[in-house]
Formats: sequence, C-alpha cells, structure tokens
Amino acid sequence: QVQLVESGGGSVQSGGSLRLSCKASVSTYSTYCMDWFRQAPGQEREGVAAIGTDFTTTYSDSVKDRFTISRDNAKNTLYLEMNSLKPEDTAMYYCAADPRCYGLELTRYKYWGQGTQVTVSS
Repeated sequence: QVQLVESGGGSVQSGGSLRLSCKASVSTYSTYCMDWFRQAPGQEREGVAAIGTDFTTTYSDSVKDRFTISRDNAKNTLYLEMNSLKPEDTAMYYCAADPRCYGLELTRYKYWGQGTQVTVSS
C-alpha cells in the first residue's frame, strides 16, 4: 500500500506561482518513478510532469518551460514548481507513484493521492 498526500494548492492570479508538494509514506520511494497529473471538471486526467528514479524529467507541451518537477528522496517528497500560471492551468492536481514508470501515460498501474486544487484567475 502506498499513501500519498498533496499540499500547496490555492488561488492565484495569472502570472503567479505555486509550489505543490507530495509526501509519500513508502520507504521504497526512491525506487518509484513519480508523476503529476491534473484534471479539470468534465475533462480527462492528463499527465503534466514526470520524474524518473535517475531524476530524468518529462513535461507536457502545455507546461514545458513554466513548470519544474523535482524530488527529494531523503524526505520522500515530490514537488511541482509552477510559474507563469494561466487560467488554463486551473484543475485538481494529483500526485502519482508510478512503479512501472509509464510517465505521462494514464494507466491503472499507479497509486494516487487525494489531489490539491489549483485555481488561476484572469
């Protein structure tokens, strides 16, 4: 069983910044790839950013050059630094533990957190 707890969401104006955090309970955290996904009402869940066990990163085209994913294995914590936020970024953001390293692909082989809401106003 994997427990994930996200935090750091909130409301900001266009152009603002937020940093999301995801704390994992598993002691084997460093052996998992980790991902951030987001989902707006009525929309499919989409991959935003992924980071491998070797710290290699992948981003969706919509957030590349604005968001940065990172991990601190000593703290069992995943981060998403979000800059230059746009109203289109408004969504529930989910952390995912990704043992098979599917990255931005949506698959049942992942463990999910409860989500944290990000709202960006114009």
